[in-house]
Amino acid sequence: MNLSTKQKGSSLIEVLVAVFVVSIGLLGVARMEIFSTQSNYAAIQRTSAANIAHDFMEKMRANPSELASYAGITLGDGGLGMPAADCRVNNCTTADIATWDTWAWEQQLIGAAEVAAGVNTGGLAEPRGCVTGPAGGPGEYTISIAWRGQQPQPNPATTNCGEGEGIYGVGEEFRRVLTMTIFISDDGVI
Repeated sequence: MNLSTKQKGSSLIEVLVAVFVVSIGLLGVARMEIFSTQSNYAAIQRTSAANIAHDFMEKMRANPSELASYAGITLGDGGLGMPAADCRVNNCTTADIATWDTWAWEQQLIGAAEVAAGVNTGGLAEPRGCVTGPAGGPGEYTISIAWRGQQPQPNPATTNCGEGEGIYGVGEEFRRVLTMTIFISDDGVI
């Protein structure tokens, strides 16, 4: 009996099994790449929200006489028009600075500085920014930023910023929130 005749066709089966095993491995790598991209996007959104919130806190702290102008605002739909006084190039009153800061904060939230083909490409996805605190004077102020995530999760109950607007899903399952609290005194000292 010749051994070479017994082995006919077995190498073709081995190749098919190897191709099957490799293709399963490649599907796993593709799935990991998708998960990695989604996680990276979520991290970028959270980092952007933290930077935007911190920047606005510093603006509030630098203008303590106008804390009443900052408290109670909700922004992010792009509805604020540019203020008449451009405080980047003009001397402004503290009230003008508060108006400018609020407008500039909304521009950061919606990513107005990064535009491609007429569409804002920077900022956060469906953002809302909210400030709560005493209606003027020193006290504890909370800045909350909500945005739309990619995967459903339980609705965070830390704040109601952006809730009920219908932009984060039926049960707010796509709403992500970052909240920061700061105490600001009469002279802006933390």
